[in-house]
Amino acid sequence: MIDLHTHSLLSDGVLLPSELIRRAEDIGYQVLGITDHVDDSNIDFVLPRIIKVCREIAGKVNVNVIPGVELTHILPQDFQRLVSYARDNGACLIVAHGETIVEPVKPGTNRAAIEAGVDILAHPGCMNLADARLAAEKGVYLEISARSGHCLGNGHVVKMAMQAGAKLVLNTDTHTPDNLITRERAEQIAIGAGIEKDAMDEKLIKGTQALVDRLGKRLSRV
Repeated sequence: MIDLHTHSLLSDGVLLPSELIRRAEDIGYQVLGITDHVDDSNIDFVLPRIIKVCREIAGKVNVNVIPGVELTHILPQDFQRLVSYARDNGACLIVAHGETIVEPVKPGTNRAAIEAGVDILAHPGCMNLADARLAAEKGVYLEISARSGHCLGNGHVVKMAMQAGAKLVLNTDTHTPDNLITRERAEQIAIGAGIEKDAMDEKLIKGTQALVDRLGKRLSRV
């Protein structure tokens, strides 16, 4: 299981990063991204602590842990600045909290996040085709979400991605232990979102591995 969108108690999750990592390892995760919610108020506090945990645990567990952040409910005009700050300060993975159908995210967030070059646009249930095409052009992945509420937009996200040729990734948006899932459960969610089982490798798995490889190159420099 590869999961590039999870939260610890450094933002609104309930687990210490170390317990989050252990629980993911226990159910067979190969790759875990820790991407706590940040904005201008806390990015300077949260990001170095996630990086510290990832450095300390590297090579000691059977899961590859990638330090990142999720830029959440920030103004569209602030994305470029905060993406640059996160990259300059060691974030290997940048997720943007997309325009979801269950939260009042500022209109224009999807476009601004894509233009700023985030890695993943999380649960973008209000995605339009023009933005999906821009995501394809810039190599920004669109997220299929396992999280309650956000998952209601999965079918639309897959449809937009398929039409635009954008890459897809499936994440849990974990906040509590029960949010972590097995690979089998991930496959069920992907099928429910409209990805045929015999197309899973081509439409989801290969692309996700390519993203992990890209992030791994950054991780080696942290």
